[in-house]
Amino acid sequence: MSARIYKPAKSATQSGLARTKQWLLVFDQDKPREIEPLMGWTSSGDTRQQLRLWFDTKEEAIAYAQREGIAYRVEEPHDVKRRLMAYSDNFKFNRVDRWTH
Repeated sequence: MSARIYKPAKSATQSGLARTKQWLLVFDQDKPREIEPLMGWTSSGDTRQQLRLWFDTKEEAIAYAQREGIAYRVEEPHDVKRRLMAYSDNFKFNRVDRWTH
């Protein structure tokens, strides 16, 4: 049983930073998924894949994994690179980029 501890990135449809400040512990898949023959659904006997544990800090998540004897790996978050630009910058006379409208 192993787990991954990471800080989830913001989704493409998300404008705010909600649910990106906490750390998440997710268990890795132990058994392969199977296709159920009658309905064709994908199923798995591993119920730990459904479990997602949220922690306020990385240290809390690591302490929990060590206390419970769970092998874990920590994935550090990437730096957020934002390009701050005002709407009026699209109409500047000294633009470097070509006009695309």
